[in-house]
Amino acid sequence: MAMGKKKCIAAKTFSSPGLNAFGAFFGMAFLLLSVSSLAMDRVVGANETFNTEPGARSAALGSATMAVDGDYLGLLSNPYQLANVNYGWISLSHTEYYEDSRYDFASAVLPLGPGQGLGVSFGRFGVNDIPYIKEGEPLPEGSNYNTLSIADYVFSVSFGRRLTDRLDLGVSFHGIYRDMDQSGFGFRGDAGLRYRVVDRLYVSGLLKGWTSSATSWESGEFEYSSPEVYLAASYSLPVKYLYGNLGFYWQGAGLFHQESRNMDFDMDTKDGKRIWENPLDWLSGGRGGVELNFDFGLSLRVGLSSFTTFQSVTAGAGLVIAKFLKVDYAFESHPVLSPVHRLSVSVSPYLFARKPKEGTPEAYVPARTVLTEEPEEETAPESMGKAAPESETIAPEESLYTEEQPGENIAEEPSVQPSPGIIIEEDDEVLE
Repeated sequence: MAMGKKKCIAAKTFSSPGLNAFGAFFGMAFLLLSVSSLAMDRVVGANETFNTEPGARSAALGSATMAVDGDYLGLLSNPYQLANVNYGWISLSHTEYYEDSRYDFASAVLPLGPGQGLGVSFGRFGVNDIPYIKEGEPLPEGSNYNTLSIADYVFSVSFGRRLTDRLDLGVSFHGIYRDMDQSGFGFRGDAGLRYRVVDRLYVSGLLKGWTSSATSWESGEFEYSSPEVYLAASYSLPVKYLYGNLGFYWQGAGLFHQESRNMDFDMDTKDGKRIWENPLDWLSGGRGGVELNFDFGLSLRVGLSSFTTFQSVTAGAGLVIAKFLKVDYAFESHPVLSPVHRLSVSVSPYLFARKPKEGTPEAYVPARTVLTEEPEEETAPESMGKAAPESETIAPEESLYTEEQPGENIAEEPSVQPSPGIIIEEDDEVLE
């Protein structure tokens, strides 16, 4: 009887009208994912295109995207930066990889009010004009090959909101369509938080794949990767003698350490341990960079995409033109593969047509520009009078007697003529 009573109470609680549609949707989604995951194959790097950095600014900083604020091409792993978006931005990037593979990416962000914003992204990562021969066909003569293209098409929606003065929240959902030898669909959901410890010091965390990163292939095969947690931090300080700011960015390896342990060139962390087993090993699997931003719009950047080797060095530069246009370039070396070049451009239609809003970072005027007003122009006659008293004329109310210093010649001051009745003393002689 007691068991039956407990079942009745549980049923009554489940059927309560307090269960809203939002909770029901995610509850059903979680249930379906849990059931379907039993039939999936667990792999490493499912939907790896989601982890590829499209933005040139973040790429030049070692791809420490989670710590970089204001790079709206990095919404795939930094959705909480939308809590600070003040204007609409449209961003485009182009990346040339090895073997003629390319990654073209576009994003648009829109503020939804104070402390919240929405972002959408779309990208294509693929290779065109790949020659192939159908099974059973003879080899063609010359270069008369059949060609095909393979690509991943990425679509993403992100939302960021400021919860408190120190805490920002970001969530995003990504979808992917794969056109290869067989087609497939994939998805992943991310959620992150960023906390301001003190002024200019931020720490953030990202739960990558809270829905798991899953792929469904045309053949009926399912693949998924387990969720992973990442930490990041950023700090900046003003450098007045260089008229700018210096920023430091760091992003750690996954707390479960799957990504670093599967990098072929990370020999130190290939068989490494998790953070709770070996913190130093976990730190060596991270990445980071340094950025110097000048007040006149130029930025210089350098970083490492892996702390385990200096052969993963990154570098780049950026330029802000008239506040509404940003151009960034990044160079990435690799221990095994060819270097990679990235170029990205961001445009703000609002700032193109209007002045920045008061109180926003874009409206900031460097203090050095105030010094160019030269307020001493108003007091210039007074200062000149002090420096050259001999050029002053004698006012009527001043004394009629002037004593000349030894060695001076009155003839050198034609602007001061003695008037009748003025007595001038010179070399013990009195002239009248």
